Amino acid sequence: MRRHGARGAPDRAAFLRLHNLKRDRPAEGRTGFRGVDIWRWQYFQDVACPASVVIPISDPVAWPLYPEHRKIYNKLFVCESQGVRHGPHGVPPERFPVFSKPIINLDGMGSGGRIIRSPGELEAHFRSGHMWMQLLRGQHVSTDVVLAEGVPRWWRHTVGYPRPRGMFDYWAVLAARRPALEAYLARWIRAHLRGLTGVINIETIGGTIIECHLRMAEQWADLNGPGWLDAVVELYTSGRWRYADRRRTGYSVVLFARHGPRYSIDPDAAAALRAHPGISSIQITFDVHGPPERHSMPPGGFRLAIVNCWDLRAGRAVRARLRRLFTPGASDGAGRDR
Repeated sequence: MRRHGARGAPDRAAFLRLHNLKRDRPAEGRTGFRGVDIWRWQYFQDVACPASVVIPISDPVAWPLYPEHRKIYNKLFVCESQGVRHGPHGVPPERFPVFSKPIINLDGMGSGGRIIRSPGELEAHFRSGHMWMQLLRGQHVSTDVVLAEGVPRWWRHTVGYPRPRGMFDYWAVLAARRPALEAYLARWIRAHLRGLTGVINIETIGGTIIECHLRMAEQWADLNGPGWLDAVVELYTSGRWRYADRRRTGYSVVLFARHGPRYSIDPDAAAALRAHPGISSIQITFDVHGPPERHSMPPGGFRLAIVNCWDLRAGRAVRARLRRLFTPGASDGAGRDR
C-alpha cells in the first residue's frame, strides 16, 4: 500500500478501501457473524444479524458451539466412518502412495498436506499429530449444505481445479445439482450430524469425504446470490429456511505468489479492478498489519487475492493484472523463501 499513517502503518481509510469496506468491522462480540476474515467482511457488512445469534464463519468459532458434533473435525473419524484406509503417523501404511495431513486443522488452507510415496519419505516427514490416508483420485468438490434439524434443505457444489502443493487455480461454483453426491452426503449427515441446524461445508474427492466443517464456505458467499446471507440469518435465528434460489454458475479465481516477502498493493488500483465487467468481488486475502508467517497457507505459495466472477476469462484477466500490481517487500522474519 502506498499511503501510510503514523509509524509506517497503513492509513485506515486506505486499509478499508483495500478490503472494500465502508467502515470498521465491529468487534467479535458485537456481531452475529463470528470469525470472518477482514478480507471477507465485505460480504457481511450490510447484512443485519443480532449479536445474540452466533453464526460461525470459521472453524475455531464453530468448535465450542457444537460439542456433540465436533468429532467431524477429526479426520481419522472421517476416514473410519467411510471405510477409508488411514492411520496416524507412526502406524505404517500397507501400501503407497498415501496423503499426509494434520489430524485436526482448524486453520484450513491445506496447511501441512502432502503426498507421501514411500516408507522413507513418510519417515522423513513424520509429524506428531499428523495422519495418512489412502490417496484419492477424482474431482475435488466443496459442498455447502443448509441443514434444518439435520435435514438438508439447500445444496451448492463447487469444483476445485488444483495446482501442485496444495494450491488451487480456481473454483467453479456450480448452478447444477449433483444428485448422486447429495444422496451419499445425506446418508452420512443422517448418521453423524443428527439434529443440527445451520450451514455446513463438506469437501470430497472422487465422492469420498475428506473434510467436514460446521460452517459455510464464505470464500464465494457473494456468488450464492442476493439475499442468501439474509436467509442464513433467519435459519440461525428461527430454524426456518426460506430462500428464492436464482443461481447461476460463478468462479473463484485464486492468485498465489512465493512464500517469504511482505506484499503490498495500491488500494485504489485494486478498487478499480472491482468495477471490471463480469467481476463480482475481489478479496485481498491477507492482513497487511500481520507478518506473512502468521497466515495459514498451503506449502506451494502465499495466497494474495481471490477474484470472484461470473465470467472465467474476465476473472483470469483481472488476476493477471493484480499479479503485476503486487509489490514484494522484505522477506519474513527468518529471511528465507519458504
